[in-house]
Amino acid sequence: MAQFDVHRNTGKHRDAIPYVVLVQSSLYDGYRRRVVVPLVRKSTLGKIANPRFNPAFNIKNVPVVLHPLEIVSVPNEELGEFVESLGHEANRIMDALDELLTQAWG
Repeated sequence: MAQFDVHRNTGKHRDAIPYVVLVQSSLYDGYRRRVVVPLVRKSTLGKIANPRFNPAFNIKNVPVVLHPLEIVSVPNEELGEFVESLGHEANRIMDALDELLTQAWG
């Protein structure tokens, strides 16, 4: 498992959220959990107000959107199979997380 790897969602909401992307640093690979962000089907979200916060991707021809507000940690054994890497999209993913976590005041 590597940062920005996409895995199938094995949870009960897998129809709306078919994939998750691992965002946890490899520094914490020794832990039994991984921090992931859901990749939600674009069709379930409607209009995206802030594409920096919710970047869109195509995973196996499925249009999905990163949903940082649903960030969660899951036990390693509950991660589904590896699908592909979004390592080439690392900057867009980190920008979205920065948008979530920064102390910017509007």
